[in-house]
Amino acid sequence: MFLSLDIETYSDVDLTKCGVYAYADSPNFTILLLAYAFGDEETQIVDLACGEQLPREVLDALTDESVIKTAFNAMFERTCLSRYLGIHLSPAFWQCTAVQAAMLALPLSLEGVGEVLNIERKKLKEGGDLVRYFSIPCKPTQTNGGRKRNLPEHAPDKWALFKSYCVRDVDAEREIRQKLRNFPIPDLEMELYRLDQEINDRGILVDRDLVSCAVECDLRYTESATAQAYELTGLNNPNSVAQIKKWLSGRGVEVESLDKKAVKGLMPEVDGEVLEVLKLRLLMAKTSVKKYEAIERSVCSDGRVHGLLQFYGANRTGRWAGRLVQVQNLPQNHLPDLELARNLIKQSRFEDVELLFDSTPGVLSELIRTAFVPRLGTRFIVADFSAIEARVLAWLSGEKWRLNVFSSHGKIYEASASAMFGVPIEEIGKGSSLRQKGKIAELALGYGGSVGALTSMGALDMGLTEEELPSLVNQWRRANPHITKFWWDVDAAAIAAVCEKKETAVGRVGFSYKSGILFVTLPSGRKLPYIKPRMAINKFGREGLTYEGIGESKKWLRIETYGPKLVENIVQATSRDLLALAMLRLRSHGFAIVMHVHDEAVLEVSEGQSSVGEICKIMAEAPGWAAGLPLRADGYECGFYKKD
Repeated sequence: MFLSLDIETYSDVDLTKCGVYAYADSPNFTILLLAYAFGDEETQIVDLACGEQLPREVLDALTDESVIKTAFNAMFERTCLSRYLGIHLSPAFWQCTAVQAAMLALPLSLEGVGEVLNIERKKLKEGGDLVRYFSIPCKPTQTNGGRKRNLPEHAPDKWALFKSYCVRDVDAEREIRQKLRNFPIPDLEMELYRLDQEINDRGILVDRDLVSCAVECDLRYTESATAQAYELTGLNNPNSVAQIKKWLSGRGVEVESLDKKAVKGLMPEVDGEVLEVLKLRLLMAKTSVKKYEAIERSVCSDGRVHGLLQFYGANRTGRWAGRLVQVQNLPQNHLPDLELARNLIKQSRFEDVELLFDSTPGVLSELIRTAFVPRLGTRFIVADFSAIEARVLAWLSGEKWRLNVFSSHGKIYEASASAMFGVPIEEIGKGSSLRQKGKIAELALGYGGSVGALTSMGALDMGLTEEELPSLVNQWRRANPHITKFWWDVDAAAIAAVCEKKETAVGRVGFSYKSGILFVTLPSGRKLPYIKPRMAINKFGREGLTYEGIGESKKWLRIETYGPKLVENIVQATSRDLLALAMLRLRSHGFAIVMHVHDEAVLEVSEGQSSVGEICKIMAEAPGWAAGLPLRADGYECGFYKKD
């Protein structure tokens, strides 16, 4: 039995900036409307704001394990209902239609999915205005009598439409689920969704003292730097790009851009007050206070931030996506004494920070990770897969020399340089130019990248010349013939599956065409979808594969792809599957995961229990389908989150 649900709510907390957990944690949070439907029955609406009560059958169903609760973005309904009812609703008996849609690479919004699937009962377009009217505080005016919130009696016609909007969302979700009935969420992915919800429910503790002090430090530093810039330039607003450009022009310095890269490139060419102003601009641009502010906004009354990760957020590969604080792109930390810097900020000893460290904004940037801390009586154990994408790529393509490297010493940069330049690996030290070339080639060229990829990865900044880059590409490809062949075998197999409507395979990866979708079957059995694939002339001027999906513009459009890009999807998706299974194993051993980032899991472990070695051993267990893949995990313990 399915119970389809949709709710409309009110809170004085900004949902988009703070997330559903902080939104529902507000004392002013409430549920206004609840629309529901059992099975194929007609959708009903409960007007809670006007005094109606939830029917007993709905209340019973919410805790009945035999009833599957379903919604689009079910975490919102489950979290809000848990708060409203004062009980924890387990994710074990919920299904999310948004996840089901994402597994077919459809948009992440109800409206977007409805448009792509062309459902009859699309989301009502008036909904946005109605949500803004009833679900968030309003600005007090003379016209509205100075009220801060709109209630049903303030606009009865709008309220009636709001109820229709809530009902329509249930109807739209049910129609989408019906259209996707031939593509159910696999059991393993359902288990991973539940794990994801458990991790988000658990959340991660925040050092609020550090966060508030960091924000204060940034404010003081910005004021001081702005004052210095004002004194040097005499400008009304030394943060204004237009004013700074004009000021520079008056001193014979013409610039098109003042972004970080442009400023860095300009600094060796200037001196005096111009150099000082550019240094100040660079320092002010480095501040990372927005991350601290995001933590402050998102933290709940339990002192923890919840909802940092979205399951299947990257729907091309199925990887998790970061939300709120965006933990997937936190700055790394390289300070020699991280704990000292952290303590100085917490003690508001900002002058000492400036005295002891090169850059106050740099210190604040590197301390962001450390704002996440384990609860009392525990410590973090952080473990991650070593060079996971490089290992998976070597395994899938059968590049044996690389597999041998990963099964032994693991020095892939040195080994790559040795294979590329014919120099014994023993002669390639950590600081050698050959190792640098091997490293940049490894980082840039695994997915068909060429000179442009090397440049964007910083090859020229590392001292390489433009003339060297083409030969570096060729040397890497010659050293990795199986990987290079794998790209184009995948390209041919995908095209054959689409054009000839037949099943094909390249090693452990399968390709098939069904219901207007190209499916790429990973070694794990999970399928990556490419909707409405067809051949078209691509940017290279030749015929290639295209499909429909969400592009970089976040809009639904036709996207070009080819062998190396497909291989990138396949490798990253397989790496995701390995992390997902590792986290399930960790959970089965009783460990509490509080966060995971890329290929790394962060666990909150009681003092005196377990060890880094045990965690890494569990992580590195290869599943049956990954026989021959040399997995390895490295880890460390810490009293606050950091990059070891």
